[in-house]
Amino acid sequence: MYLIPRGDINLPLLRVVLSLSTAVDLVSPVVFNHHIRVAYASYEIAKVMGLYPENREKVFLAGALHDIGALSVRERVEALKFESIYTPEIHNHAENGFKLLKLFEPFREVAQIVRYHHRSWNHGQSQYINGERIPIESHVVHLADRIDSLFHPDGDVLQQVSNIRDRIKALRGTVFNPDAVDAFLELSYKEYFWFDLSSKILATTVYSYVGRSSIFLDEGALNNLAKLFSHIIDFRSRFTATHSAGVAAVAEKLAEIHKFSALERKLIRIAGYLHDIGKLVVPLSILEVSRKLSQEEYNIIKMHPFYTYKILETIEGFELINTWGSLHHEKIDGSGYPFHLKKESLPLGAIIVALADVYTALTEDRPYREAMPPRSALSEMEKMVLKGKLDSDVFSTLKGNLDEIDEYRKREQAEAYRIYEDFWRE
Repeated sequence: MYLIPRGDINLPLLRVVLSLSTAVDLVSPVVFNHHIRVAYASYEIAKVMGLYPENREKVFLAGALHDIGALSVRERVEALKFESIYTPEIHNHAENGFKLLKLFEPFREVAQIVRYHHRSWNHGQSQYINGERIPIESHVVHLADRIDSLFHPDGDVLQQVSNIRDRIKALRGTVFNPDAVDAFLELSYKEYFWFDLSSKILATTVYSYVGRSSIFLDEGALNNLAKLFSHIIDFRSRFTATHSAGVAAVAEKLAEIHKFSALERKLIRIAGYLHDIGKLVVPLSILEVSRKLSQEEYNIIKMHPFYTYKILETIEGFELINTWGSLHHEKIDGSGYPFHLKKESLPLGAIIVALADVYTALTEDRPYREAMPPRSALSEMEKMVLKGKLDSDVFSTLKGNLDEIDEYRKREQAEAYRIYEDFWRE
């Protein structure tokens, strides 16, 4: 059974961010759960420091998002090395994270924290940069980030504490804010902190520790947050730079023609933005292959809708978005993946997103071919309809309204490409 929303959406920001930031950590096993551990450690340190609850919430969000500007596996792995604090390149992903996060109005202050989360304390001289005060939360996240770079959650947890404590204490006042270090040292003698940090159920622990967010998302804010994460998904490659924007636009128009409610049209747009979030598990080297994929590479590609499903499944209130977005590689004859559902088991929203995904992909450049003109894309899709892969009714809707739908897609993708160019130009 698929729930059809009747009212407005009102979701706690922290829950949504935790689930989506977990997806960013899927790029490599080396960094898995890094964001949530840094968020947890930042929050705990801020609490011992006596920061106000609203500041603790901001530091938690910054910790959960601090590395989203590192769009490649190499950047993420390099940033996790403790010694990287001495390299100028460490600031690049922090600046990129700032540029991404500032696009979402509720993250303006969080963006500033992320921007400076690798600034050394330097005996207090780094409290300001270019006349601008660096938020104290940036120094907290910096410390938490480096603590986690020294921590190995799969090892003997308490055996590591003395070494981590000594390494951090030695840099008190030079690299790290003294007040933050003192708070950490007090915290470090409490076993629960280390047991939590290494826990396999840290996400559950974090929900109970942090409680309900004071910031809630309606469907408009949720749409903008989903758009932000679509940039994180797509900006890794120029071939996918505007893909999610195109899928969201085509799906939204098709849903409108199929008489979806106003709220459902907003939700299917969000599903379009997030349908490929599981693709963060796929190495960029595979996404940009210009030859036919090997079976091993194709098997990795096939994992991404499953991870989309698992990531979005953790967000209460996302049931419909998840169903519509994560089933975009299912085929109506049951030959799709990863669930092999047939038409009778697929809701119309999922069928629409799947068709929007195919059409958008065909009209975009790929490493192995140039973009197809709209009519040529329709010809290819018609072959898929005849083979029982795509739904004939939704295809007829696309075909009968092609000019209107394609114009909207182009407009939305042009805007996404402008943001992409501005991001890399800056």
